[in-house]
Amino acid sequence: MANDETHDIPAENEELAAEAARGAEQEAAQGAADALTGEEVAALCRERVCPACDEHQKAEDIRLRALAELENVKKRLEREREEHLKYAAEKVLSDLLPTLDHLDLALQYGSSDPACKNMAVGVEMTRKLFLDALAGHGLQPVGEKGQPFDPALHEAVSKEEAPGTESGTIIAVMQRGYRLKERLLRPAKVTVSA
Repeated sequence: MANDETHDIPAENEELAAEAARGAEQEAAQGAADALTGEEVAALCRERVCPACDEHQKAEDIRLRALAELENVKKRLEREREEHLKYAAEKVLSDLLPTLDHLDLALQYGSSDPACKNMAVGVEMTRKLFLDALAGHGLQPVGEKGQPFDPALHEAVSKEEAPGTESGTIIAVMQRGYRLKERLLRPAKVTVSA
């Protein structure tokens, strides 16, 4: 009977003993991890046997995400900077378009008068120099007589019958349009054949 009493351990004490054994194992593993060198800990982490592996993995994930986000921000800022530099002259060039319009009008109405012939030649030369200088900054004229109508580049002011001309062709340019590189500054106002 005395023998039975010594082997009868209440279930409550068994659970406490098991929990104490698990705690001792964890403390021993942590102590062993603390005693390891950095290379050994890294090797254990790669093998997923390090007691602090979850914390290491979470920290590594956070670090990698932060690096990726930083790289994305750098790329976005570089794209925005390039876009800004590419179209920096847009406002100035837009302000100069009426000057080109007036030179075109002077040529249109002044070239028909013989008394203004010399002046028209000077205006034509000035217009050419002006357009060449603006072309150096990426300005390109849009809308020529005989081109097919493109609603992305042209604004149809009127539609007229034009015998011998294919439908949808520009037959007159009322106001020339311009674009800066790929960006349209102003559409050309045109008359289109019906």
